[in-house]
Amino acid sequence: MAQNSNGNGTIKIGATLTAGDKVFSWLSPSGEFAFGFHQLRDNKDLFLLAIWFNKLPEKTLVWYADTPNSPIPKGSKLELTADRGLLLTDPRNQELWKSGTIVSQADMAIFNDTGNFVLFDRKSEKIWESFNHPTDTLLPTQVLEKGVVVSSRVSSTNFSRGRFQLSLKTDGKFGLYIMNLPSEHLNSNYYTKETTNTESASIANYYYRATLDFDGVFTKYSYPKNPTKDSNWSVVWSIPDNICLQRFAYGNSGVCGYNRYRGCKPSFLQSCVEDSKSSAESRYTIEEMKDVDWPSGDYEILQPYDKENCKEACLSDCTCAIAIYRKNACWKKRLPLNNGKFDTTAEAIAFIKVRKSDFPLENPSSSSSSSSKTKSQNVLIIAGSILLGTSLFVNFLLVEGVSLGFFFIYKKRVTRSQHDKEVSRLNLRCFTYKDLTDATDDFKEEVGRGSFGIVYKGTLKDTNEQVAVKKLDRAFQDSEKEFKAEIIHCDIKPQNILLDESYNARIVDFGLAKLLLMNQSHTNTNIRGTKGYVAPEWYSNMPITFKVDVYSFGVLLLEIICCRRNVDIEIGDEEEAILVYWAYDYYKEGRMDVLVGNDMEIIQDMNSLKLVMMMFQIIFQP
Repeated sequence: MAQNSNGNGTIKIGATLTAGDKVFSWLSPSGEFAFGFHQLRDNKDLFLLAIWFNKLPEKTLVWYADTPNSPIPKGSKLELTADRGLLLTDPRNQELWKSGTIVSQADMAIFNDTGNFVLFDRKSEKIWESFNHPTDTLLPTQVLEKGVVVSSRVSSTNFSRGRFQLSLKTDGKFGLYIMNLPSEHLNSNYYTKETTNTESASIANYYYRATLDFDGVFTKYSYPKNPTKDSNWSVVWSIPDNICLQRFAYGNSGVCGYNRYRGCKPSFLQSCVEDSKSSAESRYTIEEMKDVDWPSGDYEILQPYDKENCKEACLSDCTCAIAIYRKNACWKKRLPLNNGKFDTTAEAIAFIKVRKSDFPLENPSSSSSSSSKTKSQNVLIIAGSILLGTSLFVNFLLVEGVSLGFFFIYKKRVTRSQHDKEVSRLNLRCFTYKDLTDATDDFKEEVGRGSFGIVYKGTLKDTNEQVAVKKLDRAFQDSEKEFKAEIIHCDIKPQNILLDESYNARIVDFGLAKLLLMNQSHTNTNIRGTKGYVAPEWYSNMPITFKVDVYSFGVLLLEIICCRRNVDIEIGDEEEAILVYWAYDYYKEGRMDVLVGNDMEIIQDMNSLKLVMMMFQIIFQP
């Protein structure tokens, strides 16, 4: 039930509302908006202090108090006070929220039909208004001032402050940003637009609102004031037009509406452990999903290809988890999958490899352990009978036998537990931040430090496995910067390049790495790297670019082509001991035979020789 104090939206000093009472809100003069305690749908004892469209069935919220422990419990009290403005307290009279510091004493409040709740002093001057403290929604006539922020909520049912923000920039443009939580550090904007005032819409027949939804899309909605039973909020416009085109990278969270499409249903379990009993084709089947894609991250593209060949290509490839078929091309992808999106315009079909029910990842010892358990029980029954009718000597043997039996049972359980752990390692796991916090006891035990952060020791709660968790710090918590920036590795060498089972290269050890931001083409830093792989510009006080990694990679190629280490200390002559100097001298003399180790197969093969020559030209290019 709601009340309208004087019929004109005026609320007097001393007026109160209590969460859970029959009178729980104040109305605007027309009754179109209500201000008070909004009961949550999934919990009747929890409330939000909010403003909402009162005449709509959905009671859509347009503002809510940013309380530290939102939502608030039943019995909480809101009071309009002279010295503190709006004051919200819990049932124990502990302060939960107030309307901010006011410069003069409040005399009254007016809740008008625009949805704005305003406090006035005795001079009838505004000292606080809800329009100046928006949450996720703007209403007609509401002005967004510079420095004022509109924040999304976490989800449609979680009203805590989310990751996305909208605000006006100093140049008059408005931008959409992603905020790192809980640090509240803003990344660069993922969308920006000039502010215009060309739109004119009548509010006589429709309600309007512009909401920064929890998926990062700023959308204007309309709702008819004379609704039918099928009426709902309709989208007038939204920005960005397609959030999937705004490539803000967030690990595995996706780019399409903050993980609007999260899964790979139907559920599947991926494993690349071969066995002698069956091939990949016999252990897996392919499930199709339309209009689903995971852009980028393909490790192989096959074209031209038809649908059946695309299916078979993924089915027969142990590395392939999903294949995307679109326009006679087949994109093969491995786990983990990034940037998932649902897009009806993509005309894509996802072929998902699903493990057959006949080939589950079971413990192979489960059946044997069951039979062993039955046998153990039979042995104990027989032993019990013998115990009643035999001598002390037999009893002694029985105790020894039972002890031995328990030993083998314990050993088998330990073996089975270890096997289960091995099976769990076959599949990639995703961990929430809470999982990592629990595992490390809130990042308690430090075991090491690196350029990107601190490494903590932890134990997974479900498997009791010990893990090392690196927590990024300082600028490296800025996920957009981390993923959009070019990384100068600074230490490319054979020891830092690993090969997986498919001989795909994996660069490791980023301890010396340097981030190069999107607006940077070079940086300055102290000399980094390993002797023999360090580019000349490090020693020339020149700006450092990604080309220092290209040089290091060139040295690595030289080692492969020339079958020599980059620095051979066993050679007395320094010029010959350093591979780059030695190779460059012979390259200038045209002695390719020496450089390839007199490999006659390469020397006699002109195509291979030209390829090697071109490689040397690239490596030694200044």
